[in-house]
Amino acid sequence: MSPVPDLRRLTHFIAVAESAGFTSAAKQLHLSQQALSHSVQQLEKEIGATLLVRSGRRIALTPAGRTLMDEGRALLAAARTLTQHTRAAASAEPDEFVVGHSPAISNHDVYALLEPAIAASPDTSFTVVQLFPDRLTAGVRDGDVQLGLRRAVVPQDRLAGAVIGYDPLRVAVPGSHPLADQPRISIADLADEVIALWAPPGASYYSDFLVNACRRAGFEPQYRVSRVQGCPPEVAALTESAVAFVTAPPGPAVGGAVTVVDLAEPLLVPVQALWQPHTNSRVRDLILRQRP
Repeated sequence: MSPVPDLRRLTHFIAVAESAGFTSAAKQLHLSQQALSHSVQQLEKEIGATLLVRSGRRIALTPAGRTLMDEGRALLAAARTLTQHTRAAASAEPDEFVVGHSPAISNHDVYALLEPAIAASPDTSFTVVQLFPDRLTAGVRDGDVQLGLRRAVVPQDRLAGAVIGYDPLRVAVPGSHPLADQPRISIADLADEVIALWAPPGASYYSDFLVNACRRAGFEPQYRVSRVQGCPPEVAALTESAVAFVTAPPGPAVGGAVTVVDLAEPLLVPVQALWQPHTNSRVRDLILRQRP
């Protein structure tokens, strides 16, 4: 049987790797440098690989050390999640399942995904929070968020993920806009419009998805990053005096101040789910069961 790393020693090693040395890591862990060095040496013996190359006070990670640091973080996060689940099982408090979603996904879309799991889990407390993508992935890695939801498909080296649904894109325009009277519009009709995005292209896979849709329609889009985050996406048609790609149903929105119009050429945008590897969750399985 392959050796399993001691989690305490793994914590020590990752602290040394992240601090790029033993001095600051020892202070952080409230250990002597000698004790910390011995712990890392024992971990190397357990695994059977050299993890660090020491040169005076400086250290460098070996290829084995880089692998262990990257994958070890996920293992420690999973261990923390295991502890939380075990403590929750021993208490009378209801289980809590935290779902994080990016601003590009509305609360209505999130609830539609969660509704079957909510109905099937009467002893579970659900919390839905909106997070920017960088905080979303960090929350999933750390175990503060049990399931992350975001638009477009983003590679995640240290997280598990799957596409769990597709939503049809539509266009939200101010109610007084000439396009508001059209039953359907094409993306090419937006060539002269300012398009609201939630992050600049290059900083968001979803923004890249939308910009590329415009390019395929034959134009380079003018865009403006929304200055109002956290509200339903169709609000951007008002706050930015722009048009916005949304997944809301067609028709009046925001009290009639906005109109959502269908696209003539259907365009589907995926919902990607992210979660901690090495973990199990009955609630998560109920949600993932809806995968297309």
